[in-house]
Amino acid sequence: MSDAIKHECGIALIRLRKPYQYYIDKYGTALYGANKLYLLMEKQVNRGQDGAGIANIKLDVPAGHRYISRYRSVDQRPVTDIFEKVNKKFRKALKGNKDKAKDAKWLQENIAFTGEVWMGHLRYGTHGANEIENCHPMLRQSNWRSRNLVVAGNFNMTNVEELFDKLVSLGQHPKDKVDTVTVMEKIGHFLDEENQRVFERFKGIYENPVLSDIIEDNLDMQRVLHRSCRDFDGGYAMVGMTGYGAAFVARDPAGIRPAYYYADDEVVVVASEKPAIKTAFNVEYSAIQEVKPGHALIIDKYGEYAEQEFVKPIEKKSCSFERIYFSRATDPDIYNERKTLGKLLIPQILKEIDYDLENTVFSYIPNTAETAFFGMVEGLEDYLAKQRKKAIMDGILFEEELDRVLSFRPRIEKLVAKDVKLRTFIADDSQRDDMVSHVYDTTFEVIKKGKDNVVVVDDSIVRGTTLEKSILRMLDRLGPKKIIIVSSAPQIRFPDCYGIDMSKFKEFVGFRAALELLRERGLEELLDEVYGQCVSAIESGNASKQNYVKALFEPFTHEELSRKVAQIVTPPDLQAEVAVIYQTVENLHKACPNHSGDWYFTGNYPTPGGNNVVNKAFVNFMEGKLVRAY
Repeated sequence: MSDAIKHECGIALIRLRKPYQYYIDKYGTALYGANKLYLLMEKQVNRGQDGAGIANIKLDVPAGHRYISRYRSVDQRPVTDIFEKVNKKFRKALKGNKDKAKDAKWLQENIAFTGEVWMGHLRYGTHGANEIENCHPMLRQSNWRSRNLVVAGNFNMTNVEELFDKLVSLGQHPKDKVDTVTVMEKIGHFLDEENQRVFERFKGIYENPVLSDIIEDNLDMQRVLHRSCRDFDGGYAMVGMTGYGAAFVARDPAGIRPAYYYADDEVVVVASEKPAIKTAFNVEYSAIQEVKPGHALIIDKYGEYAEQEFVKPIEKKSCSFERIYFSRATDPDIYNERKTLGKLLIPQILKEIDYDLENTVFSYIPNTAETAFFGMVEGLEDYLAKQRKKAIMDGILFEEELDRVLSFRPRIEKLVAKDVKLRTFIADDSQRDDMVSHVYDTTFEVIKKGKDNVVVVDDSIVRGTTLEKSILRMLDRLGPKKIIIVSSAPQIRFPDCYGIDMSKFKEFVGFRAALELLRERGLEELLDEVYGQCVSAIESGNASKQNYVKALFEPFTHEELSRKVAQIVTPPDLQAEVAVIYQTVENLHKACPNHSGDWYFTGNYPTPGGNNVVNKAFVNFMEGKLVRAY
């Protein structure tokens, strides 16, 4: 409920498959690739607003000319900032050279960002300062074209220390112990080795500079990725480009992070979300394919492409939060899934309001919950249709009563709207909470005071702090008898370690609810028991085998935890009764059958590193350490 969750990143890749002159002649602009990348990135800006970056590689420009270009930005509107700079470069270079505006050879030799291979990245930082150096794409340079590497990704590795140690054992000296550096350097190391392998194979047959072209034609990117990624533990969709124009997008073996692609005779394009490709290239959804888990879409220097397995796929556990919250609902599958999530909540809602629809108003906060709200309304209409049929079958005798049954509709109102112009700049804690509550405008005089229930749908409840400090107080001013907060996601009980900013137990109101129930029922010794198990497993190197923290939730039902959450988030001076309803895990799987990654709710992590992280995170909590466990 307005507790913003940050998601790691969005990726984009475009490979122009025809000569650069072709696009200038057909589309009348030398900025065809730049314009398409801008669209791909703007349509994924929901995935990252902390920073952005692009990179571009030119094919076959003569030696002595720059062939790799990169811009990154942490501006307030980073995507716009970057592409304004690209456009400015063009305008400046063409000043006095307008006759060259459609000359591909001149443009590529004189202006940056006129290449055939494009990469884009949007950053939501789950850790690290919001600085240029933390923005992708990352660049590993060499004077040999085939050894240059540009990488960007939507990823988080759980075994960074192990990967770091591996690099050190290979003789490297990494500048930082973070997954961005380790991933980049690991791929770069094996790209170097692949270059050397091919060089040794052909060095007695060809002489330079022909040998350089032979190396580029014979590099095996599938082999590079297999050797680089076989010991990665995490969720990732990585996109990379080499200096000679080959490119790839590699997806983790459980398919945790998303990646989609489209190809025709002009382009190969990759993005984190289907709607971005649909909008930018105006193609049918059926033509957009998902990169298979454990596979890489590899594009060679000539623009030929294929999906190739580079690590053994495991059981597919695509992230369910993508469907509930992060990805754009303009994807027809996601739209229908979110509506289904809302519809499946109807039995719980009806029970909580005691089936009193006449005195219940339905609404939603925030805007991302709108689609689930539509589904809930459809579910209410289905319920009412059954009630009307029953009334008619039962033979209602009075016309007035029949009219009332046939004409009744659910009461739907826009109760809350965010005032985006109001800034919460006050630092004084005593007044800040009150100021935060006024960031939202409420619709007054639509609630029958002391009589109506208010049902408000949200897509997820993570921390509960905004509920407690502002939303519930704001709704209470409307004068309802009861406020029911409904989450279309299940109870978040466990941290994420695959790219979503939910890493500490202390943050989860669901975990806080379990702690309070343990104390109330005299089960506090279970905390020490689980802590001991986690410490022992970590010390013995077995923490990746089992999630011991699950035991803390086992004594309680779904409903008991929901009731305790309601108590936790209810301010002491609130007049209305408060209830909290969460989606069930069973219904989540019904609504999103192809995205069964539910570790946030169940603790069933798809990789061994997940168990390692959850056990470490609990130890950190018990020891009062406010750090990430990975």
